Amino acid sequence: MSDYEKLGLFYLGKSYDLAQGKRGEDLILYDAKDLTTHAMIIGMTGSGKTGLGIAMIEEAAIDRIPVIAVDPKGDLTNVLLTFPDLGPQDFRPWVSAEEAAARGISLDTLAEHTAGVWRKGLEEWGQSGERIRRLRETVDMTIYTPGSTAGAPISVLRSFAPPPPQLRDDSELYREHIQATASSVLGLLGIDADPLTSREHVLIATILHHAWDQGQALDIAGLIRAITEPPFRSIGVMDVESFFPSKERFALGMRLNTLLAAPGFDAWLQGEPLDTGRFLYTDAGKPRIAVISIAHLGDRERMFFVSMLLGDMMSWMRAQPGTGSLRALFYMDELFGYMPPLANPPSKTLLLTLLKQARAFGLGLVLSTQNPVDLDYKGLSNIGTWFIGRLQTERDKLRVMDGLEGAAGGGPFDRQAMDRILAGLGKRIFLMRNVHEDEPVVFTTRWVMSYLAGPLTRDQIKTLMAAHPVKSPAPATPAVAATRAINTVPAGGPPVLPAEIPQYWIPARPGVTSPIYLPHAIGAADVTFVNARFDVQVARRVVSIAPISDGPVTVEWGEARELTMDVASLQRAGLADATYTDLPEAARRQKSYDEWARAFARWLRSSQELRLYQSLTLKDVSRPGETERDFRIRLQQRAREQRDDRVEALRRKYAPRLGSLRDRLARAEASLKREQAQQQQQQWGTAASVGSTLLGALMGRRMRGGGNIGSSIGRMQREAADVQRAEASVASIEAQIAELEAELQSEIARIETSFDALTEPLDTVTVAPRQNDVSVRFVGLAWAPHARDAHGNLVPAW
Repeated sequence: MSDYEKLGLFYLGKSYDLAQGKRGEDLILYDAKDLTTHAMIIGMTGSGKTGLGIAMIEEAAIDRIPVIAVDPKGDLTNVLLTFPDLGPQDFRPWVSAEEAAARGISLDTLAEHTAGVWRKGLEEWGQSGERIRRLRETVDMTIYTPGSTAGAPISVLRSFAPPPPQLRDDSELYREHIQATASSVLGLLGIDADPLTSREHVLIATILHHAWDQGQALDIAGLIRAITEPPFRSIGVMDVESFFPSKERFALGMRLNTLLAAPGFDAWLQGEPLDTGRFLYTDAGKPRIAVISIAHLGDRERMFFVSMLLGDMMSWMRAQPGTGSLRALFYMDELFGYMPPLANPPSKTLLLTLLKQARAFGLGLVLSTQNPVDLDYKGLSNIGTWFIGRLQTERDKLRVMDGLEGAAGGGPFDRQAMDRILAGLGKRIFLMRNVHEDEPVVFTTRWVMSYLAGPLTRDQIKTLMAAHPVKSPAPATPAVAATRAINTVPAGGPPVLPAEIPQYWIPARPGVTSPIYLPHAIGAADVTFVNARFDVQVARRVVSIAPISDGPVTVEWGEARELTMDVASLQRAGLADATYTDLPEAARRQKSYDEWARAFARWLRSSQELRLYQSLTLKDVSRPGETERDFRIRLQQRAREQRDDRVEALRRKYAPRLGSLRDRLARAEASLKREQAQQQQQQWGTAASVGSTLLGALMGRRMRGGGNIGSSIGRMQREAADVQRAEASVASIEAQIAELEAELQSEIARIETSFDALTEPLDTVTVAPRQNDVSVRFVGLAWAPHARDAHGNLVPAW
């Protein structure tokens, strides 16, 4: 293992002496846990900040930490240009034809030269193709291109999914998330809406709130229908029509529909859903470096996408358990415009919230900019590590020093010394100010493993991603209802049934009009799963509907479909413009429902089971409802936390001895300086005495004190011996420190790191309900809304 390959430490470069203008040999190893307090990279164009950012992404990948990297300029796509063999043929497709022509050489020659430069650069920094191979094997790498099919497209507008309960339970965060989503949609239309005074904003926010409160997702078509036909009667104390007349609502819906129908806009509806969890990990649970290129988008589209991504990231974050270790990294290559000091774009509130809260969940933010003056000061005060490169203007330097002083939290801060350091920074030279360390460090960045070809075009991204296809989840195919003769019921509505038969209506999707209701038996039950060995006792509410037929078996629960909505979301009346299919005779008798309830209980006891996964290595069991993928992801995080805890425990164990030795070293160095000063003084005194005696001899005079020459030389020799002993003492203590630090690193290296959550064999544990663990709450009649598809089939409309 190389000296820089330490557990949980990022190899960023080596120390740099500004006074001498040369690189030192001290490795700059950054503790990954420090990124939970976030980092900022600041530097003008050409300062090397993108190279530093790519180095951090590479180190995160090697440590199996997933990364979402938003790339407004196209540079971060270079992360995928990693070639373990470092052969000319690897570089050939990516070297510049313009550069080859300007130098008067062929592309093959330029590729061979570039491969040689990269091999040499890596070797100078102690790296090789094997480290690149390890990088590629550890993580998946994907380039996403929202609004384009050049890379993996992202379906941003297919669905506005409700945030998780953890976020909805926090009323302030829930409100911010709704407002940011509404602002993002309106921003895409070019409407700069104030959340408090804009009717458009209030209407869309209310629609989202209404749907999400019921646990329902909205697609873009549903949002347009809800704008023109809101699923509620009032906003505040005013009726909808008075607050926002239908004619004007129609105009707003038409603007959104026109945008939807614009050429090329269908790319926003294709590909992976906007899902932070899927960006961070593959279906198998492998960590992913997700580079999201937005260089091809306009300003409105960029703001829309970034705000939607940040909102989804916040929802994902709040669903995670707390941790002190780094769980994931969010990197943004240019922050300008997304967190300004005065304006309030939808991205700003989300970024400020993440900077304040993400630490508790192990989500680290790394933000990069060349415009420190155009950033919100409140956000900067929540950043723990500053990487500062060469700055463009005096104003930039003053703003950076203000930010550093604020991040110091009232501690000592020498502005003059900091000013001198910042003035001396050059290309690839950075000042690192980390609140977790005592002193700032000046360093030069290491050679990155990724080939820095510059921004990639969409055609180049398409070529690159051809070797890295991403499988999008297949959309669920709605079940086709059995075709029934339609009985259009007049004003009387659905059939009149005995009062003891409970009737429910499943809510139709927003925007659905004139539904066709089909009758189903609906059953609700609480199923309890108990296993003392695995400390499991969990109840699951099961709500299922099954078709009602006229055959010998009127309800077959084996054909039931489970509803994801809560019982409280069921309605007690249908839509006024609906039609109803015929109701089988059995559904009109109370006795049938008693029989169906008994059959429902039997079916639940035989069909319901709780499947758990067990890791024998970490002695952990999956949580109820946790998929194998999510369990493996959690195992990765738990292994990282255990590793970090053990490393920290070892450091605490060695800290007293190392501290004692360093105190002794400080005293020995002070003693050495005193002995050296005394030796210097004695040398001058002896030289003066010898010189005086020689002068007297030349002048033929006898000088007083000449007899003291011997004693002066003797004292000088004793001082020299004292210096040698002091130097030996310093060297001895330094050797002891080095030996103890080597012993510490050896113990850290012995920490078990071979655990791989992706290949860990998992045992499957199945827990079935016992006889008395099924409690049927009710069985009744449910009217399920359907609509005709393009082929005339009845399909669910909820």
